[in-house]
Amino acid sequence: MDVRRRCGSWIQSAEGHHRAILYFLTAASLFAWYLLRIYPKRSQHALRRENSPDLEKPASRRGSSSKAPERAPGVWTPVEFKRPPAPPYPDWDVHTAEPIPYRPFRHGPYHITMGLRTMKWDEWIELDNQYLRFHADKARRITERGSKCCRTAPEAFDGAVELLEELTDYLPQRYPSLYTRTPTGIHNLLTHETFDVTQRPLPEDPMQTAARLVQDDLAIMFEKPDGQYYLLAGAILLPGFWRLEDKFGMPLSEIHTSGDVPGFKAKLEKGMMNFFRRVQPGQPVLRNNYFIQVDDDLAWSHSIGPEDQDVDEMGSVRKAGGWNTAEKNKAIEHHYFRTERQSLRRLPRSGGVVFTIRTYFEPITKVSREWGVPGRLASAVRSWGEDVSRYKGRERYGEVLLEYLDARHKEQVAQGLKEGEEVEGKSYPF
Repeated sequence: MDVRRRCGSWIQSAEGHHRAILYFLTAASLFAWYLLRIYPKRSQHALRRENSPDLEKPASRRGSSSKAPERAPGVWTPVEFKRPPAPPYPDWDVHTAEPIPYRPFRHGPYHITMGLRTMKWDEWIELDNQYLRFHADKARRITERGSKCCRTAPEAFDGAVELLEELTDYLPQRYPSLYTRTPTGIHNLLTHETFDVTQRPLPEDPMQTAARLVQDDLAIMFEKPDGQYYLLAGAILLPGFWRLEDKFGMPLSEIHTSGDVPGFKAKLEKGMMNFFRRVQPGQPVLRNNYFIQVDDDLAWSHSIGPEDQDVDEMGSVRKAGGWNTAEKNKAIEHHYFRTERQSLRRLPRSGGVVFTIRTYFEPITKVSREWGVPGRLASAVRSWGEDVSRYKGRERYGEVLLEYLDARHKEQVAQGLKEGEEVEGKSYPF
């Protein structure tokens, strides 16, 4: 009898264990099914965040969690946003840090787009061993040209000061071997300059002071009640082909149409206006472009004519020169590769949209030594349409440039490069 009771107890216990295991397996299966349902959606959302923004899609259709709030054109309410602290650039030294080799071109065909990609906050400003050259060129240009290159409209003053404050906060964090923060501003350890950004009035235009701190040119666009963004603050000291005095006070669309930017009306204007309207302070982006220049002047390409050549009888500026004045088919030693790395971000207090424009400038003869670059650049240049070719001046240098690039490409093919091969480990814009 005792044995039967014990056996019955074991059986009941086993049945209880089996039921518990069954319940556990059922619950685990349901949980796994739930994860399989939601995980792909989360993964897809994460991937979308990493991609460049689609300018033709409103934020709500992209599934963005940071939809731009509704507001009247020209009205900006300051928002609570602070840029994340920037860690020091690893092993950075102003004397040894090489310029980043941006090569923002692909094998043809050529497509006209804004080409935006997400920016990491750490990488807002890039400095390298060309710093002293840029600093000296800017100081000289400020002395020689003053307000022709640096100016701020009265209504943009707060935005210009905000940019200056952002730089004095960021630079000592990212480049502590070059800059230190002071109670009133920033100190340059290399040039021994100290800037007080708190005193009023400021000793110079805030955009001018900001320009002395970085290798970039700087511009700020502000929205007016007509919904257009206007260039109301700028320090454009090393532009190469355009002048601040020609564009200052213009709306974004007119800046591009007056410069005959290819495909602007048909392919860029709508997306660009949408982007400017909805970009938020926490959504910085980058883009790159490139040009060929047939002289060695970083500040102004004198091959297209003197910087101040075109004035009317009253001394007012009409427009600087153009490619039609450039000497045709100069020797390859005069050909330079000029590329810009531009960042765009909205300032949280003033609402201005800041452009930083960092120029990288190297001889074609140096760039073409890189593996795969001569063939890729030749393909890109050949793929330009008629309007892009005219805008970039190909007719004045194309024959000499392409002959040289083809010869360097042929040498690399003989050394083992495959036609159309992309260099392993490199992707746009490198």
